[in-house]
Amino acid sequence: MSLDEKYDAALDLLRRLDPTKVKTNLTNLINLEPELAEDLLSSVDSQLIVKRDPDSSSKEYLCCDYNRDIDSYRSPWSNKYFPELNEDDSQESPFPNSQLRKLEVMCNDSFEIYKDLYYEGGISSVYLWNLEDEDSERGDSETDFAGVILFKKGNIGDWDSIHVLEVTRSPDNSGIEGSEYNYKVTTTIILHLEDKTNIDIKLAGNLTKQTEKNFMVNDLTDNLESIHIAHLTNIGTMIEDIESQMRNSLETVYFEKTRDIFQQTRNPNLTNLEYNKEQHEQLIKGLQNF
Repeated sequence: MSLDEKYDAALDLLRRLDPTKVKTNLTNLINLEPELAEDLLSSVDSQLIVKRDPDSSSKEYLCCDYNRDIDSYRSPWSNKYFPELNEDDSQESPFPNSQLRKLEVMCNDSFEIYKDLYYEGGISSVYLWNLEDEDSERGDSETDFAGVILFKKGNIGDWDSIHVLEVTRSPDNSGIEGSEYNYKVTTTIILHLEDKTNIDIKLAGNLTKQTEKNFMVNDLTDNLESIHIAHLTNIGTMIEDIESQMRNSLETVYFEKTRDIFQQTRNPNLTNLEYNKEQHEQLIKGLQNF
């Protein structure tokens, strides 16, 4: 079996296994096929980890593969890795440059407000990094950047929202009003609900969506803050729209489907137990398509 076939088989297997144990299943697959580790870790999202920044009043921050280096995670508040890296590793660790770090700080402050408005609590973290000049025709490495915006809310379950973004300036669309920038966002929402108050009910799964839009940004000005505000406004508008659409999709895909299956399972109008072969077959089909 080729490496590509092993990779496809691993993804297919992960889709069929218990979604509440993605991290465990992912670790087991990597132990079986270590050569798939990089591809699987970059393409499979798992629930976000919460850590505290000892240099910022133990403020919580979210961890994923995008702010990880070796076994340490960079905090968006102090811009340091914890546990602390040794001097040699620290020099090679990825950090945004000084200009992008200012935008990162602005994004973290703004999306904290967004989190309180839309999630009424939880944790948010934003990480940005400079894009390498891998393809000079695609854009400008001095202005292009990528990042990830993370949200986590837990109560009777967990909601993890992961937005991976890439912002590149279009080389052929610059004018007197500024430049056109392309914004690509890949969003994954991981949902895990659990209620043990009356009946042991569990519901888990994930949903992924890709969105791409172009916006004009007045980058001809020397005021770096205004450019950052323009990027933040464009990114914030896209995140708000995407999350609204995906909430509606989750409500339709998961909750409506669960209600349909529940209604097929138990009909409150029945006065006695009846075995209906047609309803039984419909129930099995519903469970297979869920």
